[in-house]
This record gives sequence, C-alpha cells and structure tokens, in this order.
Amino acid sequence: MNTPDSRPGSTSGATRWLPLAVFAALAILLAAGVWLSRNPDREKLPSPLIGKPAPRFSLPVLHEAGRLISTEDLRGAPYLLNVWGSWCPACRDEHPVLTRFAETKRVRVVGFNWKDEHADALRWLEQYGNPYFVVAVDYEGKAAIDWGIYGAPETFLVDAQGVVRWKFVGPLTDAVIREQLIPELDRIASKAGAPAAGASLAAGTAR
Repeated sequence: MNTPDSRPGSTSGATRWLPLAVFAALAILLAAGVWLSRNPDREKLPSPLIGKPAPRFSLPVLHEAGRLISTEDLRGAPYLLNVWGSWCPACRDEHPVLTRFAETKRVRVVGFNWKDEHADALRWLEQYGNPYFVVAVDYEGKAAIDWGIYGAPETFLVDAQGVVRWKFVGPLTDAVIREQLIPELDRIASKAGAPAAGASLAAGTAR
C-alpha cells in the first residue's frame, strides 16, 4: 500500500516549498543590493588595497582611438581614480561635485569608465561636462576586479609612487571631499614636501 508521500505524482512538503524559498532568498539578496547601492556608507571596512600598490591596468583611452593608458603612465604625481558609467544614476548626482573639485586643480582626476558603451560614455560627458585629466575604459570589467570595484561611483586616491591611500564608495559630496579627501591629500603632500591643500597644483599634474 502506498503512503501519501510515495504515491505517483505526490510531492513532499519540503519539495513543494523549495521554489518559494529560493525565490524569497533571491528577493532578499536583490533588496540588499539595492539598499547597498543607495547607501553612501555601504563600505564600512577599509579597502584591502589601502597602503598597497595600485593594481596594474593598461586600458583604452575614451577620447583617443588606439591609445592605451596604464598605471605606470600615471605614476609620478598623485591622482584620483573615479569609477563611473553613463548608466549610473548616482554618478550623475556626483558629477557637479567632482567637476567643482577638478577645477581646483588640486590633483589629477582620472576617469575609470566601467562596463559602458563607447558612444554612451562620450555622449554623457558631452552633456554633463568632462572633469577628467584622462578617461580609461574598462569595457569588460576585468581590470575592475583587481581593484575590488563592485559598484559605481567609487573613488580611489593613489599617491605619486602608485600606492593606494584612500577609497570612497558612493557619490562624492562636498563634505566627503572636505573632511576625508583633502586631509589625505595634505598627508601625501606633507610626506612629499609639496604644497598643502588649497595651493595650486604643480605644472605636470594639471588637466
């Protein structure tokens, strides 16, 4: 005699609820991802790259067909690496802040265009303005993996020796620049014997 669970076509309670449990788990993960992407303080722990050499890359330059830009090319002066994409709403919010900061010529601002379409990236900069010293393009996102990038915008400060000194996840604000970035730039300048924040950027580092 067949038991209820062994009858042809019958399904155990656990098996019946499995698809719903999987769906619920995926929904929770998706909600968490959305919440993290909207939270500018989502990365509470410092990046493991801080104090270490910046991961190497050699990537196409957005505005110059056939040209590559590498981390070695950028060494010799500090730079701010800003991760952005035309598909990123938070990048649009950040852009005026980043533009105002770039205009101070305090440090080179290097764009890291991530997983974008070439035409879309060009159109976006034409519409909102181009604050970047140069824009490197990571079409497939492979270089971003080495940098630990998992969202946009993200921003890294790299010193003249190519060492990562600071990272911020989320859109930059005037407060973040004033309270976090400028003090880090001052520390770098102090060690190098360069002018402190507010001074004009030396001639080889201007956009």
